[in-house]
Amino acid sequence: MKIAILSRNASLYSTSRLVDAARSRGHSVRVLDPLRCYMRISSNGFDMHYKGRPLSGFDAVIPRIGSSITFYGTAVLRQF
Repeated sequence: MKIAILSRNASLYSTSRLVDAARSRGHSVRVLDPLRCYMRISSNGFDMHYKGRPLSGFDAVIPRIGSSITFYGTAVLRQF
């Protein structure tokens, strides 16, 4: 299973424990900073991008969004 974790800091204990637990069960995990995610909208539809590269193929997204970016973080989460 390919899992994305939305977190501002990959070194936080809770985030690193999620990564460790998922990898120990054989899953592929990527930690994404939600403030570096954006949508590219065109007449053909839309694409999610992260640091300029397209995002796709995630089976699950785990949000670890703090209160300071709740509005933007949930907007990003809705696009997956």
